[in-house]
Amino acid sequence: MSKLLLTSIHDVSPRFEMKIEQLIAAIHGATGSSQFAMLVVPDHWDQAPIAADKGFQRKLRAWSDAGVEMFVHGWRHRDDAPQGFKGRHMTAGEGEFLNLDAAEATRRMRDGRALIEDIIGRPAAGFIAPAWLYGNGAQEALRTLDMPVAEDHFRVWRPGDGEVLAKGPVISWASRSRSRIASSLAFAGVARIALKPQRVVRVALHPGDTTVPALMTSIDRTLRSFAYSHTPSGYRGLQ
Repeated sequence: MSKLLLTSIHDVSPRFEMKIEQLIAAIHGATGSSQFAMLVVPDHWDQAPIAADKGFQRKLRAWSDAGVEMFVHGWRHRDDAPQGFKGRHMTAGEGEFLNLDAAEATRRMRDGRALIEDIIGRPAAGFIAPAWLYGNGAQEALRTLDMPVAEDHFRVWRPGDGEVLAKGPVISWASRSRSRIASSLAFAGVARIALKPQRVVRVALHPGDTTVPALMTSIDRTLRSFAYSHTPSGYRGLQ
């Protein structure tokens, strides 16, 4: 069985259109492939509704037609009332699906999927919660809606039957502070060696990465390193 490289661009929204284009170019330059995923936010922080942006809709459809997998990535990517350790310390107020009840989680997940599928003209690849944080309500919604695939920091799974499709930490970078930049650069350097034996390696990119040249250099090195040993793939390769 071949080793797989799963690369994703998070927070895909009209709000970050130019930065998303930069990340696409970085993936193409490092891997030579259009086999990656986009995590689409229907209305990022209530400031960028995709439903009102026909130009961005056309781009989403074109990217999907080119082979990019489209995931539902929350609805607004914002948690107005962070609670608990995860809500307060593992994300900057963006754990949207951490504290929702099942009814509200189901509504947002269903509406997001309907919007994205209407735009791209094909089924969404699955659902990935903002900041990879799921509460009990979100977990129930995943099962209720029979989402094909979900993932968190350490695994990819099929919500319908709970089967784990891949294990291992996702490699991502943080741009919010100098300390986070330094720690993410260090982790990526270690991961380029430590995760080489893994059958599936996941690399997650965010729009904010483009604002720090050192992060973009690390991303390029990481993608090139794993593209040499792993085949760039969509999440469909896990099925």
